[in-house]
Amino acid sequence: MAQARSIRPDRQFLRQASHCGGHFNKCCQCATCVSACSLSSVENSFPRRQMLLAQWGMKDELMADPGPWLCFYCGDCSRLCPRDANPAENMMSLRRYLTTQYDWTGISRLLYSSAAWEFGALALVAFVVWLLFTLPQSFGFGLLHHSTPQALSTVMLDKFAPAAMVHKGDLTLALLLSFLLLTNALRMFRFLTAGRKIPLSAYAAELRELIVQGAFQLRWKSCDDRNAFKNWLRHFVLVTGYATMFTLVVVFLPWFQIEDSSFHWTSFLGYYATAALVIATLWIMADRIAKSSEMHRFSHLSDWLFPILLFLTALSGILMNLFRIAGLPMATYVTYEVHLMIAVPMLAVEVPFGKWAHLVYRPLAIYLAGVTQRARSEAPAGVAAAGAA
Repeated sequence: MAQARSIRPDRQFLRQASHCGGHFNKCCQCATCVSACSLSSVENSFPRRQMLLAQWGMKDELMADPGPWLCFYCGDCSRLCPRDANPAENMMSLRRYLTTQYDWTGISRLLYSSAAWEFGALALVAFVVWLLFTLPQSFGFGLLHHSTPQALSTVMLDKFAPAAMVHKGDLTLALLLSFLLLTNALRMFRFLTAGRKIPLSAYAAELRELIVQGAFQLRWKSCDDRNAFKNWLRHFVLVTGYATMFTLVVVFLPWFQIEDSSFHWTSFLGYYATAALVIATLWIMADRIAKSSEMHRFSHLSDWLFPILLFLTALSGILMNLFRIAGLPMATYVTYEVHLMIAVPMLAVEVPFGKWAHLVYRPLAIYLAGVTQRARSEAPAGVAAAGAA
Protein backbone atom coordinates (compact mmCIF):
# COMPACT_ATOMS: atom_id res chain seq x y z
CA MET A 1 0.00 0.00 0.00
CA ALA A 2 1.30 3.44 -0.81
CA GLN A 3 2.87 5.54 1.91
CA ALA A 4 0.28 7.36 4.03
CA ARG A 5 0.18 11.13 3.72
CA SER A 6 -1.30 13.66 6.12
CA ILE A 7 -4.23 15.52 4.52
CA ARG A 8 -5.63 17.08 7.63
CA PRO A 9 -7.89 19.65 5.90
CA ASP A 10 -9.56 16.90 3.90
CA ARG A 11 -10.05 14.68 6.93
CA GLN A 12 -11.62 17.57 8.77
CA PHE A 13 -14.01 18.04 5.88
CA LEU A 14 -14.89 14.34 5.97
CA ARG A 15 -15.97 14.73 9.57
CA GLN A 16 -18.05 17.78 8.70
CA ALA A 17 -19.69 16.00 5.77
CA SER A 18 -20.76 13.12 8.01
CA HIS A 19 -23.05 15.64 9.73
CA CYS A 20 -24.70 13.22 12.18
CA GLY A 21 -23.40 9.73 11.47
CA GLY A 22 -20.63 7.72 13.02
CA HIS A 23 -16.93 8.49 13.20
CA PHE A 24 -14.09 6.93 11.24
CA ASN A 25 -11.90 6.83 14.35
CA LYS A 26 -14.33 4.46 16.09
CA CYS A 27 -13.52 1.68 13.62
CA CYS A 28 -11.11 -0.96 14.96
CA GLN A 29 -10.82 -2.84 11.63
CA CYS A 30 -12.53 -6.04 12.77
CA ALA A 31 -14.00 -6.55 9.25
CA THR A 32 -17.50 -7.41 10.53
CA CYS A 33 -18.87 -4.86 8.07
CA VAL A 34 -17.27 -6.61 5.08
CA SER A 35 -18.68 -9.97 6.17
CA ALA A 36 -22.15 -8.45 6.50
CA CYS A 37 -22.18 -6.85 3.03
CA SER A 38 -23.54 -9.03 0.23
CA LEU A 39 -22.18 -6.66 -2.42
CA SER A 40 -18.60 -6.55 -1.17
CA SER A 41 -16.11 -8.78 -2.98
CA VAL A 42 -12.45 -9.71 -2.97
CA GLU A 43 -11.84 -7.46 -5.99
CA ASN A 44 -13.81 -4.53 -4.56
CA SER A 45 -13.97 -4.77 -0.80
CA PHE A 46 -15.91 -2.26 1.29
CA PRO A 47 -16.55 -0.55 3.68
CA ARG A 48 -13.57 -1.62 5.84
CA ARG A 49 -10.97 -0.60 3.27
CA GLN A 50 -12.41 2.87 2.82
CA MET A 51 -12.69 3.37 6.59
CA LEU A 52 -8.98 2.55 6.85
CA LEU A 53 -8.01 4.90 4.03
CA ALA A 54 -9.98 7.70 5.69
CA GLN A 55 -8.36 7.01 9.08
CA TRP A 56 -4.90 7.15 7.55
CA GLY A 57 -5.64 10.17 5.39
CA MET A 58 -4.69 8.36 2.17
CA LYS A 59 -6.44 10.67 -0.26
CA ASP A 60 -4.91 9.36 -3.48
CA GLU A 61 -5.85 5.76 -2.70
CA LEU A 62 -9.37 6.83 -1.73
CA MET A 63 -9.81 8.80 -4.94
CA ALA A 64 -8.83 5.70 -6.96
CA ASP A 65 -11.25 3.42 -5.08
CA PRO A 66 -14.77 2.83 -6.48
CA GLY A 67 -15.87 1.21 -3.21
CA PRO A 68 -17.94 4.09 -1.75
CA TRP A 69 -20.13 4.11 -4.89
CA LEU A 70 -20.66 0.34 -4.87
CA CYS A 71 -22.47 0.61 -1.53
CA PHE A 72 -26.27 1.01 -1.67
CA TYR A 73 -26.64 1.72 2.07
CA CYS A 74 -28.68 -1.27 3.25
CA GLY A 75 -27.29 -0.59 6.73
CA ASP A 76 -26.40 -4.19 7.68
CA CYS A 77 -22.80 -3.19 8.36
CA SER A 78 -23.90 -0.45 10.79
CA ARG A 79 -26.38 -2.70 12.58
CA LEU A 80 -23.71 -5.36 13.16
CA CYS A 81 -20.78 -3.06 13.95
CA PRO A 82 -19.57 -3.84 17.52
CA ARG A 83 -18.06 -0.36 17.87
CA ASP A 84 -21.09 1.57 16.60
CA ALA A 85 -18.85 3.20 14.00
CA ASN A 86 -21.74 3.54 11.52
CA PRO A 87 -19.77 2.38 8.46
CA ALA A 88 -22.84 2.76 6.21
CA GLU A 89 -23.23 6.44 7.07
CA ASN A 90 -19.50 6.95 6.77
CA MET A 91 -19.68 5.55 3.23
CA MET A 92 -22.38 8.13 2.56
CA SER A 93 -20.10 10.87 3.86
CA LEU A 94 -17.32 9.57 1.60
CA ARG A 95 -19.64 9.88 -1.39
CA ARG A 96 -20.31 13.49 -0.43
CA TYR A 97 -16.60 14.06 -0.05
CA LEU A 98 -15.78 12.45 -3.40
CA THR A 99 -18.46 14.56 -5.09
CA THR A 100 -16.61 17.67 -3.92
CA GLN A 101 -13.36 16.28 -5.32
CA TYR A 102 -14.81 15.49 -8.75
CA ASP A 103 -16.30 18.99 -9.05
CA TRP A 104 -13.67 21.19 -10.66
CA THR A 105 -15.62 24.38 -9.88
CA GLY A 106 -15.34 24.00 -6.09
CA ILE A 107 -19.05 24.76 -5.68
CA SER A 108 -19.88 21.33 -4.26
CA ARG A 109 -17.41 21.83 -1.43
CA LEU A 110 -19.08 25.11 -0.50
CA LEU A 111 -22.58 23.62 -0.62
CA TYR A 112 -21.69 20.57 1.48
CA SER A 113 -19.76 22.55 4.08
CA SER A 114 -22.33 25.30 4.66
CA ALA A 115 -26.12 25.45 4.68
CA ALA A 116 -25.87 29.18 4.09
CA TRP A 117 -24.02 28.59 0.81
CA GLU A 118 -26.60 26.00 -0.27
CA PHE A 119 -29.64 28.15 0.45
CA GLY A 120 -27.84 31.20 -0.89
CA ALA A 121 -27.10 29.49 -4.22
CA LEU A 122 -30.72 28.36 -4.57
CA ALA A 123 -31.98 31.86 -3.72
CA LEU A 124 -29.57 33.49 -6.20
CA VAL A 125 -30.74 31.34 -9.11
CA ALA A 126 -34.39 31.90 -8.12
CA PHE A 127 -33.72 35.65 -8.13
CA VAL A 128 -32.26 35.43 -11.64
CA VAL A 129 -35.40 33.62 -12.82
CA TRP A 130 -37.54 36.34 -11.25
CA LEU A 131 -35.48 39.00 -13.03
CA LEU A 132 -36.14 37.37 -16.39
CA PHE A 133 -39.85 38.00 -15.85
CA THR A 134 -39.39 41.62 -14.79
CA LEU A 135 -36.52 43.02 -16.88
CA PRO A 136 -37.10 44.85 -20.19
CA GLN A 137 -39.10 43.28 -22.97
CA SER A 138 -35.99 42.37 -24.95
CA PHE A 139 -35.60 39.33 -22.68
CA GLY A 140 -38.85 37.97 -24.09
CA PHE A 141 -40.66 37.36 -20.80
CA GLY A 142 -42.92 39.27 -18.50
CA LEU A 143 -46.61 39.93 -18.08
CA LEU A 144 -45.93 43.66 -17.71
CA HIS A 145 -44.52 43.80 -21.24
CA HIS A 146 -46.71 41.30 -23.05
CA SER A 147 -50.07 41.72 -21.34
CA THR A 148 -53.17 42.74 -23.20
CA PRO A 149 -56.69 43.27 -21.85
CA GLN A 150 -57.54 39.83 -23.21
CA ALA A 151 -54.55 38.20 -21.48
CA LEU A 152 -55.72 39.59 -18.14
CA SER A 153 -59.24 38.21 -18.58
CA THR A 154 -58.34 34.92 -20.29
CA VAL A 155 -55.39 32.64 -19.64
CA MET A 156 -52.85 33.24 -22.40
CA LEU A 157 -49.74 31.59 -21.02
CA ASP A 158 -47.79 32.07 -24.22
CA LYS A 159 -48.12 35.84 -23.78
CA PHE A 160 -46.67 35.65 -20.30
CA ALA A 161 -43.93 33.09 -20.98
CA PRO A 162 -43.58 32.40 -24.73
CA ALA A 163 -42.92 28.68 -25.23
CA ALA A 164 -40.21 29.42 -27.81
CA MET A 165 -38.24 31.54 -25.32
CA VAL A 166 -38.72 29.08 -22.46
CA HIS A 167 -37.61 26.27 -24.76
CA LYS A 168 -34.38 28.13 -25.58
CA GLY A 169 -33.77 28.65 -21.89
CA ASP A 170 -34.39 24.96 -21.16
CA LEU A 171 -31.97 23.89 -23.87
CA THR A 172 -29.31 26.29 -22.60
CA LEU A 173 -29.70 24.98 -19.06
CA ALA A 174 -29.59 21.38 -20.27
CA LEU A 175 -26.36 22.01 -22.17
CA LEU A 176 -24.80 23.70 -19.14
CA LEU A 177 -25.78 20.84 -16.81
CA SER A 178 -24.51 18.27 -19.31
CA PHE A 179 -21.18 20.08 -19.57
CA LEU A 180 -20.73 20.23 -15.79
CA LEU A 181 -21.75 16.62 -15.21
CA LEU A 182 -19.64 15.26 -18.06
CA THR A 183 -16.52 17.20 -17.09
CA ASN A 184 -16.91 16.12 -13.47
CA ALA A 185 -17.47 12.52 -14.62
CA LEU A 186 -14.29 12.80 -16.68
CA ARG A 187 -12.37 13.81 -13.56
CA MET A 188 -13.85 10.81 -11.75
CA PHE A 189 -12.80 8.58 -14.65
CA ARG A 190 -9.24 9.88 -14.42
CA PHE A 191 -9.08 9.31 -10.66
CA LEU A 192 -10.42 5.75 -10.88
CA THR A 193 -8.19 4.70 -13.77
CA ALA A 194 -4.99 6.57 -12.85
CA GLY A 195 -1.89 4.43 -13.30
CA ARG A 196 -3.79 1.49 -14.78
CA LYS A 197 -3.22 0.15 -18.29
CA ILE A 198 -6.68 -0.87 -19.45
CA PRO A 199 -7.23 -2.08 -23.04
CA LEU A 200 -10.10 -0.68 -25.08
CA SER A 201 -11.56 -4.18 -25.31
CA ALA A 202 -12.27 -4.12 -21.57
CA TYR A 203 -14.14 -0.82 -21.86
CA ALA A 204 -16.17 -2.17 -24.78
CA ALA A 205 -16.97 -5.47 -23.05
CA GLU A 206 -18.39 -3.72 -19.97
CA LEU A 207 -20.29 -1.01 -21.84
CA ARG A 208 -23.59 -2.86 -21.51
CA GLU A 209 -23.18 -2.77 -17.72
CA LEU A 210 -22.80 1.02 -17.81
CA ILE A 211 -26.04 1.37 -19.77
CA VAL A 212 -28.00 -1.09 -17.62
CA GLN A 213 -26.83 0.37 -14.30
CA GLY A 214 -27.29 3.92 -15.52
CA ALA A 215 -30.86 3.25 -16.62
CA PHE A 216 -32.06 0.79 -13.99
CA GLN A 217 -29.59 0.63 -11.04
CA LEU A 218 -30.17 -3.15 -11.00
CA ARG A 219 -27.21 -3.79 -8.70
CA TRP A 220 -29.36 -2.43 -5.87
CA LYS A 221 -31.67 -5.46 -6.13
CA SER A 222 -28.71 -7.78 -5.53
CA CYS A 223 -28.41 -6.52 -1.97
CA ASP A 224 -29.55 -9.01 0.70
CA ASP A 225 -31.39 -6.31 2.62
CA ARG A 226 -35.11 -7.11 2.96
CA ASN A 227 -35.96 -3.54 1.89
CA ALA A 228 -33.74 -3.65 -1.21
CA PHE A 229 -36.56 -4.18 -3.72
CA LYS A 230 -38.75 -1.51 -2.11
CA ASN A 231 -35.91 0.98 -2.09
CA TRP A 232 -34.99 0.14 -5.68
CA LEU A 233 -38.62 0.45 -6.86
CA ARG A 234 -39.08 3.83 -5.17
CA HIS A 235 -35.82 5.08 -6.63
CA PHE A 236 -36.80 3.78 -10.09
CA VAL A 237 -40.19 5.53 -9.95
CA LEU A 238 -38.54 8.77 -8.84
CA VAL A 239 -35.87 8.69 -11.55
CA THR A 240 -38.29 7.77 -14.34
CA GLY A 241 -40.66 10.52 -13.24
CA TYR A 242 -37.83 13.04 -13.13
CA ALA A 243 -36.40 11.91 -16.48
CA THR A 244 -39.84 12.02 -18.12
CA MET A 245 -40.54 15.54 -16.90
CA PHE A 246 -37.06 16.72 -17.87
CA THR A 247 -37.54 15.30 -21.39
CA LEU A 248 -40.93 16.98 -21.72
CA VAL A 249 -39.66 20.44 -20.82
CA VAL A 250 -36.33 20.22 -22.66
CA VAL A 251 -37.31 18.35 -25.82
CA PHE A 252 -41.08 18.55 -26.19
CA LEU A 253 -41.98 21.87 -24.55
CA PRO A 254 -43.62 23.37 -27.69
CA TRP A 255 -46.09 20.47 -27.58
CA PHE A 256 -46.27 20.21 -23.78
CA GLN A 257 -46.93 23.89 -22.96
CA ILE A 258 -50.14 24.51 -24.90
CA GLU A 259 -52.77 27.17 -24.41
CA ASP A 260 -55.96 25.11 -24.45
CA SER A 261 -57.04 22.41 -22.01
CA SER A 262 -57.52 19.69 -24.61
CA PHE A 263 -55.97 16.26 -24.03
CA HIS A 264 -52.65 15.92 -25.87
CA TRP A 265 -50.27 12.99 -26.33
CA THR A 266 -47.81 14.64 -23.93
CA SER A 267 -50.53 14.64 -21.25
CA PHE A 268 -49.96 10.92 -20.59
CA LEU A 269 -46.28 11.54 -19.92
CA GLY A 270 -47.00 14.66 -17.87
CA TYR A 271 -49.51 12.89 -15.63
CA TYR A 272 -47.14 9.98 -15.05
CA ALA A 273 -44.17 12.24 -14.28
CA THR A 274 -46.19 14.37 -11.86
CA ALA A 275 -47.69 11.38 -10.04
CA ALA A 276 -44.29 9.66 -9.83
CA LEU A 277 -42.58 12.73 -8.39
CA VAL A 278 -45.30 13.40 -5.81
CA ILE A 279 -45.59 9.78 -4.65
CA ALA A 280 -41.86 9.02 -4.54
CA THR A 281 -40.82 12.25 -2.81
CA LEU A 282 -43.56 11.97 -0.16
CA TRP A 283 -42.56 8.35 0.39
CA ILE A 284 -38.91 9.28 0.83
CA MET A 285 -39.65 12.16 3.21
CA ALA A 286 -42.04 10.04 5.26
CA ASP A 287 -39.36 7.38 5.74
CA ARG A 288 -36.80 9.99 6.71
CA ILE A 289 -39.17 11.45 9.29
CA ALA A 290 -40.06 8.02 10.69
CA LYS A 291 -36.42 6.82 10.45
CA SER A 292 -37.91 3.50 9.41
CA SER A 293 -34.66 2.07 8.04
CA GLU A 294 -30.94 2.35 8.63
CA MET A 295 -30.63 4.28 5.37
CA HIS A 296 -32.87 7.02 6.77
CA ARG A 297 -31.58 7.04 10.36
CA PHE A 298 -29.20 9.92 9.62
CA SER A 299 -30.06 12.82 7.34
CA HIS A 300 -27.76 15.43 5.86
CA LEU A 301 -29.26 18.65 4.49
CA SER A 302 -28.64 17.34 0.97
CA ASP A 303 -30.80 14.29 1.75
CA TRP A 304 -33.76 16.60 2.32
CA LEU A 305 -33.32 19.37 -0.22
CA PHE A 306 -33.61 17.41 -3.44
CA PRO A 307 -36.85 15.52 -2.60
CA ILE A 308 -38.37 18.68 -1.12
CA LEU A 309 -37.54 20.75 -4.21
CA LEU A 310 -38.80 17.98 -6.50
CA PHE A 311 -42.07 17.80 -4.56
CA LEU A 312 -42.52 21.57 -4.64
CA THR A 313 -41.78 21.60 -8.37
CA ALA A 314 -44.48 19.01 -8.99
CA LEU A 315 -46.94 20.69 -6.62
CA SER A 316 -46.51 24.14 -8.17
CA GLY A 317 -46.95 22.59 -11.61
CA ILE A 318 -50.21 20.97 -10.50
CA LEU A 319 -51.49 24.22 -9.05
CA MET A 320 -50.55 26.15 -12.17
CA ASN A 321 -52.49 23.75 -14.38
CA LEU A 322 -55.50 23.80 -12.05
CA PHE A 323 -55.56 27.60 -12.23
CA ARG A 324 -55.16 27.44 -16.02
CA ILE A 325 -58.07 24.99 -16.38
CA ALA A 326 -60.18 27.13 -14.03
CA GLY A 327 -59.51 30.17 -16.24
CA LEU A 328 -57.71 32.26 -13.60
CA PRO A 329 -55.11 34.30 -15.53
CA MET A 330 -53.18 36.06 -12.77
CA ALA A 331 -53.09 32.96 -10.53
CA THR A 332 -51.80 30.95 -13.49
CA TYR A 333 -49.08 33.45 -14.37
CA VAL A 334 -47.86 33.92 -10.79
CA THR A 335 -47.83 30.19 -10.08
CA TYR A 336 -45.95 29.56 -13.33
CA GLU A 337 -43.26 32.01 -12.26
CA VAL A 338 -43.03 30.43 -8.80
CA HIS A 339 -42.84 27.00 -10.47
CA LEU A 340 -39.78 28.06 -12.47
CA MET A 341 -38.25 29.77 -9.44
CA ILE A 342 -38.26 26.36 -7.74
CA ALA A 343 -37.45 24.07 -10.68
CA VAL A 344 -34.56 26.01 -12.20
CA PRO A 345 -32.55 26.41 -8.95
CA MET A 346 -33.12 22.72 -8.21
CA LEU A 347 -31.68 21.80 -11.61
CA ALA A 348 -28.88 24.38 -11.65
CA VAL A 349 -27.65 23.74 -8.10
CA GLU A 350 -28.63 20.26 -6.95
CA VAL A 351 -28.06 18.33 -10.19
CA PRO A 352 -24.39 19.10 -10.96
CA PHE A 353 -23.21 19.93 -7.44
CA GLY A 354 -25.47 18.05 -5.00
CA LYS A 355 -26.72 14.58 -4.23
CA TRP A 356 -28.40 14.10 -7.63
CA ALA A 357 -24.97 13.69 -9.23
CA HIS A 358 -24.77 10.15 -7.80
CA LEU A 359 -27.03 9.08 -10.67
CA VAL A 360 -23.99 9.65 -12.90
CA TYR A 361 -21.18 8.75 -10.51
CA ARG A 362 -22.54 5.42 -9.23
CA PRO A 363 -23.10 3.73 -12.64
CA LEU A 364 -19.73 5.03 -13.81
CA ALA A 365 -18.02 3.60 -10.72
CA ILE A 366 -19.71 0.21 -11.20
CA TYR A 367 -18.68 0.25 -14.86
CA LEU A 368 -15.06 1.16 -14.16
CA ALA A 369 -14.83 -1.42 -11.36
CA GLY A 370 -15.94 -4.05 -13.87
CA VAL A 371 -13.55 -2.72 -16.50
CA THR A 372 -10.61 -2.83 -14.09
CA GLN A 373 -11.49 -6.34 -12.93
CA ARG A 374 -11.81 -7.58 -16.53
CA ALA A 375 -8.50 -5.99 -17.53
CA ARG A 376 -6.81 -7.60 -14.52
CA SER A 377 -8.25 -11.04 -15.27
CA GLU A 378 -7.30 -10.91 -18.96
CA ALA A 379 -3.77 -9.57 -18.39
CA PRO A 380 -0.72 -11.87 -18.19
CA ALA A 381 0.01 -13.00 -14.66
CA GLY A 382 2.99 -10.70 -14.11
CA VAL A 383 1.21 -7.64 -15.47
CA ALA A 384 -1.94 -8.37 -13.43
CA ALA A 385 0.09 -8.67 -10.24
CA ALA A 386 1.82 -5.37 -10.94
CA GLY A 387 -1.50 -3.64 -11.62
CA ALA A 388 -3.01 -4.93 -8.38
CA ALA A 389 -0.04 -3.81 -6.28
